Amino acid sequence: MNKTDRLLAIVLELQGKGRQRAEDLACTFETSKRTIYRDIQALCEAGVPLVAVPGQGYTLMQGYFLPPLSFTPEEAFMLLLGSDYMAQNFDTHYREAALAAYRKIASVLPEHVRSETQSLQRSICFVGPANSATEHALVQRLRRTILECIMIRFCYHTRYSKVGQPAENTREANPYGLTYMNGWYLVAYCHLRQGLRTFRLDRMTDVEFLPTSFQRPSDFRMQEHQPDEEPRNLTVRAIFASEIAQWVRETRPYHTVAEEEGPYGLLMTFKVRHENEIVQWLLSWGRHVQVLEPVSLRQRLADEATAMLQQHTGIG
Repeated sequence: MNKTDRLLAIVLELQGKGRQRAEDLACTFETSKRTIYRDIQALCEAGVPLVAVPGQGYTLMQGYFLPPLSFTPEEAFMLLLGSDYMAQNFDTHYREAALAAYRKIASVLPEHVRSETQSLQRSICFVGPANSATEHALVQRLRRTILECIMIRFCYHTRYSKVGQPAENTREANPYGLTYMNGWYLVAYCHLRQGLRTFRLDRMTDVEFLPTSFQRPSDFRMQEHQPDEEPRNLTVRAIFASEIAQWVRETRPYHTVAEEEGPYGLLMTFKVRHENEIVQWLLSWGRHVQVLEPVSLRQRLADEATAMLQQHTGIG
């Protein structure tokens, strides 16, 4: 943080929290007390009315304030929640920026709005998955490759692979953007697949940054990009027993396209890219599910059931 930013931040901190000691300010802005003393002197010379009380710290003169922002408690809460969430899940550079934004927003809120916002924060907790330090470092490095348009090479591990394709392979890609959907994903042009693909960061290993640049299409927009662009052309239809219908609805895959409940049970229709995407989920319902189509998937579940029976028969 440069000096100008820090001077403004000190004013915002005093406005938001009231009296602060030099030790408190030094801790907040990760600097020395000597630097804070110099900053306070600079603010006084600039005409900021500061009051110093020996042993108690500094405060702004009564009635001095920056122009307030007209946020409702709900608007302020969403901004503060968003900055707090980004501080937890993005890389170091933007985490510091998010924390700084959090302090600035909180400090300029009128007292009654700040009080209501703090009450909401105490009542609502947003819990996101913990990301590893390795993933945070990768996010930071990928952010640079996106800005500088640098190609990357990595080994990608696929949980569900098509017949005849390896579960892991080496990819070279042009990184276009990052998105967070219960985990970090990279949107990139894949040279192996000759098209846009979305890669989970936790499935990427041995990431190399190549000495080759690329030109990102001028019409590319992250907001318009839909992950998993590979078409879902395989239709799966299955009937679930009535007694488990409620639980099936709670855990149904996001690619469910239709459902119909009748005396026979719950009929559901799915669109998937290949059978591997849904086979484990169907198996989890045991005898309470009957696959209608495709025939190959029905046979696959029957083979799995036979293999399970053989594996468990005779265990004593």
